Amino acid sequence: MDTGPLTLYKLMILYMLNSVDFPLTNSQISQFMLEKEYTNYFNVQQAVSDLRDTDLIIADQIYNISYYHLTHAGKETLLSFEHKISQDIRAEIDDYISSHRYHFRSENEITADYVRIGENNYSVICEVRGRQDLISSITLNVTSEDMATAICDNWPRHYEEIYSFLVQKLMIREGRKN
Repeated sequence: MDTGPLTLYKLMILYMLNSVDFPLTNSQISQFMLEKEYTNYFNVQQAVSDLRDTDLIIADQIYNISYYHLTHAGKETLLSFEHKISQDIRAEIDDYISSHRYHFRSENEITADYVRIGENNYSVICEVRGRQDLISSITLNVTSEDMATAICDNWPRHYEEIYSFLVQKLMIREGRKN
């Protein structure tokens, strides 16, 4: 295996994805590499693209965000070449993941996406996940793409109050006192 800088960036990304039990976004991966000044944005994107092309990582696309997962082949590759990542870099990744884990997880658990289901009809799926479980899923049909994108953009900011409102309203039993 080539031991140039791009290879190191790929191994670092594999190591990051192996360090979490949830997917990471392109932004979360890039943020680490750029904050720690390992490389520039274009090299990160090249490394991610190469990893995808060789099926070492896969991406789920939700709305306009890619969520990256390590594949079995990616884990095997990392096991074979992890020693090429210095102990200092691994420690830095471990510290970074540890200090950002809660934030990363919460960012990745609130999703919204839409699909076109007719000429003027879109289905918007808003979800809240906890670890591997689906906590809430709301599907709304709207009549324009602008409405669909607005809902997707606003869901992460308002899901808590919407969820709370729905639970409160749906728990009320007509004719009974709570």
